Amino acid sequence: MRYKVFWCKVNKYYTDKWLNSSYLKWKDGIFVASCVVTDKAKRKWIRFVKQEAKTLDAGEKIYISGCGAFKDGKAQDDFFQLYPELEKLKNQIEVLDEDPENLEKSWAKQIRNEIKNIAPRMPQIYTKKFILIQGWCDSFCTFCLTVQKRWRHFYRDKDDILKEILEFEEIWGKEVVLTGVNLSAWGLKNTNQIWESRFAELLQYLLDNSSIPRLRISSLGPEFIDDAVLKVFENERIYPHFHYSIQSGSSAVLKAMARHYDWEYMKELLIKNRAIQRDDSVWISIGADIIVWFPGETEEHFRETCDLVRECKITKLHAFPFSPHEYWENVPAGFFKDQISDEIKKDRMKRLNEIWDEIRAEFIEWQRWKTLKVLVERVNSNWFKWWTQNYIEVTGDNFEVESWEIKKNEIIIWKLK
Repeated sequence: MRYKVFWCKVNKYYTDKWLNSSYLKWKDGIFVASCVVTDKAKRKWIRFVKQEAKTLDAGEKIYISGCGAFKDGKAQDDFFQLYPELEKLKNQIEVLDEDPENLEKSWAKQIRNEIKNIAPRMPQIYTKKFILIQGWCDSFCTFCLTVQKRWRHFYRDKDDILKEILEFEEIWGKEVVLTGVNLSAWGLKNTNQIWESRFAELLQYLLDNSSIPRLRISSLGPEFIDDAVLKVFENERIYPHFHYSIQSGSSAVLKAMARHYDWEYMKELLIKNRAIQRDDSVWISIGADIIVWFPGETEEHFRETCDLVRECKITKLHAFPFSPHEYWENVPAGFFKDQISDEIKKDRMKRLNEIWDEIRAEFIEWQRWKTLKVLVERVNSNWFKWWTQNYIEVTGDNFEVESWEIKKNEIIIWKLK
């Protein structure tokens, strides 16, 4: 079974589950994890599906899951009404739930246990292991379509999460990535229960009861990050990288987005991040999602965002234009007044990325000749790809390593020249 994953790490987690489900093990074709984060993202996977449909062999199908395929976690009955351009491919497409668990139970009844037991397991599709610790959301930010596609917030039991980590350790896994839709709300009744974090409790429990060398945390809701979480990040087994769903540096825009925090809270948190003293002395990397040209965003609001990025040294920026979701399904902010023109959008994206480019170059310069550990993810002849603890992607030859006998899934010592 071939596969294509669009966007988020939650999709990566469920893709791995689907590819190893008894339902898909005996089928041929391609699995597509779709995304609806923006109109551009929707168009991208729809275009991919249309192209792949032309290449299918007899008996193959396109199996579609991800946010574009379901609502409340279940395959949408009106999928082909939502995406009429795929109607003519109806016989080549099967729309799936988010999680294969329920379908797998019913499917298993149709096959003999002996067949199920000898079904080959797909190899781990990534060097690192993506582990879902929390799902869905209750917050209803005005720009977000994802919350409409999923059920309400839930979180997994910490022993269930630990069990999955320990199983990965047994097959010599080196790095796990904790992921979720609003993962830092782990342990709470809902995602509006702000500033009552239990996230540190989970992280410390996983560190105390496993020996996985690298624990990486996916995108975080900043309102759930307290001093206890920051303290846990001093541990050298946790990736020294925070990625926050900041969205804007303007309090007025954040209020219109229905976020749970303002500019002052965000700046104070980022300053605390920078002050973390890690056991391995590795410099902290801070990433951020930023939405540019949200409806009503003035030039002053935009400058406030630029100032936050510049002053707090955002070293990895994911900036993207606001999507009004004019196609298929909609979000509240798509109907707000003062929608911003494409001309202003392009100018602001360019200016923000120029600021980030300078910060990123400065951050990498600070890393020269520092000793860092990297996990080797790809090896091809004399070409390698890996990531440092603080999220620097390394390819090429401008580095020093302890040994050139490099293998995939090894952790090695690295220095940037």
